[in-house]
Amino acid sequence: MFDVTLISDTTEDGIRRSSFQTCAVVCSEKIEIETEGDTIRRVQYTKGCNGNTKGLAALCIGRKVQDVIALLEGIDCKGRGTSCPDQLARALRKLSL
Repeated sequence: MFDVTLISDTTEDGIRRSSFQTCAVVCSEKIEIETEGDTIRRVQYTKGCNGNTKGLAALCIGRKVQDVIALLEGIDCKGRGTSCPDQLARALRKLSL
């Protein structure tokens, strides 16, 4: 119900670039993620609360995928059952499958 949808997923020179459409109940519309191995290199949200999504993205850089999933998974926004951080955790979980 609150899952993200993979739009694209490519790897070049060891850098994996993935793009996900978020579910309709959050403010953001898309999340772009770059990883190198199990480390996050870049996160970028399309739409959403600009300062919050930029801050969240900056805090993820250099962290292990599993660590970020553990920190963000299950965060709720306004009783919606998910949030922009939770959507990122869901996207990262799909990458780690």
